[in-house]
Amino acid sequence: MLKKFKELYMYRQFLYTSVKKEFRGKYKKSFFGVLWSFINPLLQLLVYALVFPFILKIQEDNYIMFLFTALVPWNFFSATLSQSTSVIISNGGILKKVYFPREILPISIVLSGAINFLVSCIIIFIALLISGIGISQYILFLPLVLLVQCIITLAFCFVLSAFTVYIRDLEYFINVLLQLWMYITPVLYSISLIPAKFAKLFYLNPMVQIVNAYRNIFYYKTMPDLKALGIWFVIGLVGIVVGYTIFKKFEKRFAEEL
Repeated sequence: MLKKFKELYMYRQFLYTSVKKEFRGKYKKSFFGVLWSFINPLLQLLVYALVFPFILKIQEDNYIMFLFTALVPWNFFSATLSQSTSVIISNGGILKKVYFPREILPISIVLSGAINFLVSCIIIFIALLISGIGISQYILFLPLVLLVQCIITLAFCFVLSAFTVYIRDLEYFINVLLQLWMYITPVLYSISLIPAKFAKLFYLNPMVQIVNAYRNIFYYKTMPDLKALGIWFVIGLVGIVVGYTIFKKFEKRFAEEL
């Protein structure tokens, strides 16, 4: 494992280039460019804020901010997983010509997504100030929550990026699954609305605690559940080891399948 870290460090410039490529590639030939990091969540927010308060009858004092503080981190998770399914296939040409640690590709997807999320956080901060909610000292826990989310996301990305090389339909299945996943994650509604008899089942979803942590530090201005984050941090590390092992096993035939 130490050898792999040294190899990744040797290819750090390639990793940097890959992250920059993924980040810029999202907005290539786009008129608004990086501004879509702000525009896209705002448009989603407008749709959900107009429709769901009437459907779900949510009694939140400031539902727009309640929704926004969970929607942006969810978009980071969802978009990253979706992109990871095609990252190996879309880089098939360079994979066949140049050697580099293949795991750099899913890692670059997660890192570029994290950068995009941090850019979007600027809008969250501005919205919190304009809405009167303000920003509390608990914002200092943002890097911790982001770290846990990145670790969990990377574990999924290792597996999905490898599997999709062999099962191309997985890319479309994941996009459908992510739509369902959002509805079983308290993005549009409060975690308190989850029925007690289903609570244990819901908490098996890692994004329940992640979204709740973001909402605590942004919207409720309270301490996130550090114990829950610690548990998912450990689970995420185990997931990375398992996911990386699967990735390396499948990597041997990438060139043949591509």
